[in-house]
Amino acid sequence: MENNQNKKSAVNWILFVATVVVVFIIGLFASSIIERRSEGQYALQMVKPIAPDEARNEVWGENFPREYETYMKTLETDFASKHGGSKMTDYLEKYPELVIMWAGYGFAKDYNQGRGHAYAIEDLRNSLRTGGNEISPMPQTCWTCKSPDVPRKMEQEGIAEAYKGKWKASGHEYVNPIGCKDCHNPETMNLQISRPALVEAFERQGKKMEDFTRQEMRSLVCAQCHVEYYFDKNVVEGAAYLTFPWDKGFSAEDMEAYFDELGFKDWTHKLSKAPMLKAQHPDYELFMTGVHAQRGVSCADCHMPYKSEGGVKFTDHHVQSPLNNVANSCQVCHREDTDRLVRDVYERQDRLEELRHLAESALAKAHLEAKVAWDNGATEKEMKPILTLIRHSQWRWDWVAAANGLGFHSPTEAMRVVGSAIQKAEEARRELAILLINKGVKYPPQLPDYSTKAKAQAVAGMNMAKLNADKQDFLKTTAVEWDKKAKERQGTLQEYKN
Repeated sequence: MENNQNKKSAVNWILFVATVVVVFIIGLFASSIIERRSEGQYALQMVKPIAPDEARNEVWGENFPREYETYMKTLETDFASKHGGSKMTDYLEKYPELVIMWAGYGFAKDYNQGRGHAYAIEDLRNSLRTGGNEISPMPQTCWTCKSPDVPRKMEQEGIAEAYKGKWKASGHEYVNPIGCKDCHNPETMNLQISRPALVEAFERQGKKMEDFTRQEMRSLVCAQCHVEYYFDKNVVEGAAYLTFPWDKGFSAEDMEAYFDELGFKDWTHKLSKAPMLKAQHPDYELFMTGVHAQRGVSCADCHMPYKSEGGVKFTDHHVQSPLNNVANSCQVCHREDTDRLVRDVYERQDRLEELRHLAESALAKAHLEAKVAWDNGATEKEMKPILTLIRHSQWRWDWVAAANGLGFHSPTEAMRVVGSAIQKAEEARRELAILLINKGVKYPPQLPDYSTKAKAQAVAGMNMAKLNADKQDFLKTTAVEWDKKAKERQGTLQEYKN
């Protein structure tokens, strides 16, 4: 009897202790939930209101320190994948054929791997393409994708006014690099489109921005800039009006037909005299043909994946290559290990790079052989179909080459388009061979040495010493004055340095 009572007493004590432990754990769990909810609510609270025209990213960062802290990591330049990353690479040095292909155009002066968003203003100022104090070829429109000061200016003066004048005349107005206001409403923090060219392109297709989902917006805020565009000088007098050539569709052939119908050219090639097109960075268009877009994946899912800190889930604003963040980007969906996933990417990029270089080799030779034909008496009538082939070939090559990711956004489409570029370049060379032989020129003709960047720029007739000196003079004088004026206007001026 006594033993039974002892057993019951022991069982009661065990139950009591177990109950206390369970209640204690539940209490901790409930406390954690409440704490995390509080953190989440706190994360969405504004420390102080943000002015509608506030372009300074650091001011936005006072309200959203986690996002700003990760954004500042775009200053890091230590990651280089096999075919990209954030590390500075001189592509003209690496691929001197490009100088010949762009002879007479700004990209023959300077073409580097782009660094992070926080370098947008510095890199644009430093580029030889934007010129210096003496030579300043670019329109003010070239600021459009580089700064949240652009929507501020458009709101103050109107869209067309922001597209008028020279790039050099307005640098003091554009000093804050790509950042918060480019994509977010300062009152609600909702994603918004701040560049009218995207809105106008969709309106011509009968689409309205409010009809797109939030997931689609997580790509469309990127598509404000990571797209193909051109400067239409027929919309408003005196304005290089930024326009997306999407009226016939997104494909390389659709845009080619659009430009051909307009009779548009970006420049006349210095060597071949071909009426050339220059693709900018049609990332969104190429992405839209790929499997990730078809599965509803957005740009931000891979390049700005979600992350958690404490109980707060937020978007990582360190916009970067997914290959530098495989766990949070790729492995959210893909279960393969990191090495396997990276290898899959490189295998596709390696194959495309091989095809791309075939196109570059053929195009550089075609431009130089066309010059030989002109020098030996070729007529406009004889050259026109050849120059059209060169124009179309280089456009298709560039539609892929100018896009970030070396084709990975849509490997199948990228390879198809580059394949057609090779075909047209070789067809142009066959026609040139026939023409040169008929002109009594031995084929293949002796071509100049363009095996290095410096040699290629000499072939293109470029005075690089003068261009570099002019740029350095600009950086020491005009750029310094810009910063002084900007600081007077906005009160502070953040220095973006790693």
